[in-house]
Amino acid sequence: MSLPLAEKTFFGQPRALATLFFTEMWERFSYYGMRAILVLYLITPPDGASPPGGGLGFTDAEAAAIYGTYVSLIYLLPLLGGWVADRLTGPRRAVLFGSIVIAAGHFVMAVPVEALFWTGLLVIAIGTGLLKPSVSAMVGGLYAPDDTRRDGGFSIFYMGINLGALIAPLIVGYLGEDINWHLGFAVAGVGMLIGLAQYMAGWKGLGSVGIAVPNPATPPERRRAGIQGLIGIVVIAIVLFVALGVLGLGIADITVLFTVVVIAIAVIYFWRLFKQPQLTPVDRDRLWAFFYLFLAAVVFWAIYDQGGSTINEFAEKFTNMDAGAFTVPISWIQSINPVFIIIFAPIFAVLWTKLGSRAPSTPIKFAMAIFGVGISFLIMVPAALQSAGGEKSAIWWIVSVFLVQTWSELLLSPNGLSVTTKLAPAGLLSQMLAVWFLATAVGDSIGGQLVRLIDVLGWAGYFVACGIGTIILGGLFLLVVPRIKRLMEGVS
Repeated sequence: MSLPLAEKTFFGQPRALATLFFTEMWERFSYYGMRAILVLYLITPPDGASPPGGGLGFTDAEAAAIYGTYVSLIYLLPLLGGWVADRLTGPRRAVLFGSIVIAAGHFVMAVPVEALFWTGLLVIAIGTGLLKPSVSAMVGGLYAPDDTRRDGGFSIFYMGINLGALIAPLIVGYLGEDINWHLGFAVAGVGMLIGLAQYMAGWKGLGSVGIAVPNPATPPERRRAGIQGLIGIVVIAIVLFVALGVLGLGIADITVLFTVVVIAIAVIYFWRLFKQPQLTPVDRDRLWAFFYLFLAAVVFWAIYDQGGSTINEFAEKFTNMDAGAFTVPISWIQSINPVFIIIFAPIFAVLWTKLGSRAPSTPIKFAMAIFGVGISFLIMVPAALQSAGGEKSAIWWIVSVFLVQTWSELLLSPNGLSVTTKLAPAGLLSQMLAVWFLATAVGDSIGGQLVRLIDVLGWAGYFVACGIGTIILGGLFLLVVPRIKRLMEGVS
């Protein structure tokens, strides 16, 4: 049920958007703060200088693969979280439980024991799986189906994401990189606790949004889900025991297996969506349209999310970070993109509102985003060639990359969230949003493995290959845009 529009508004949107805006902002603070130092912690030698102390000593390729796998897991588990929200708890309580679990995971990582580091990453991913699809579903629930403010509302919500992403590296990055890695992980958890407190304070103001369980599971379905979950945990434990204990594979090797599994999950999940008996012919057409948009998003995120791995590693090794007598922490470059998002998100929101029906269609926006993210990696080629000659490049190359990626992101990400809420069949909204996040999981897994090509192609060759390859895929997507528009008939 949608929340009735109140007289008081939040930037012209329903007042309750403020509660969801700040909840997501603090969740993203915790996530992006930890993410800003994750790769740096992984590649720092165990005997690293203090402060901040030693890391885990992985190679660049291994660290990038681990990073890609972790980010993939963050966006994979919303599949489970979406089911929990749709069938068991309702979105409102899923966000509450997710916030608590995320905070706990960060505090587990704060303990300087390697086993607890990996445990904390897993716990954070589980909590994020509960929170992410449900908070976005609740934003969609603030609007009637024909409310023209929906796209603008999602753009403002997206600005909240990036406000948290802007602040986090400056605080968590400094504390982790310059003082102690585990202090940084702990402060990220404090941010999530602030978000939890704010969410509880705004609980009543959300009205009925997210309270109901959209498609309650029957007792037999609950029992079956519990048995399947237990079997899944046992299977995963056995696979990890065999891979790590018997075969002697390393964590980085496991990421290859994880990538295969994530792709298989995407295939199976779409197959199951199309087998839903309640789907109408219109629902099936819209699911096909969503499938094409999903593939485009996979390409986009495979390149875009290397900003926290490939770009971070390049900055650490080959970029001049000196600003006079002050050396800018490497993690701070992760705040560049959010700065641009905060600047340009309102501009894009106003632009789409002003253009109205004359705005580019969602598929065209997606095509433009793919071209843009491909171009962003080509921008890095001169910097990579300069580093090959033994010189450190200027930070402005990286700034330019993030600027182009920001424009691309604003074409795809908020519009992707919005169109998913429009294309979702009745009773499947949270799960459809989880599938939208699954595109990020698949893309990040693939991107994490692509980084291994740096050892083969070199930095310049890698940026050229990824940039040109992405642009070619964008051109292929453009060819199917007319078909996507037909399948989306009735949805802008």
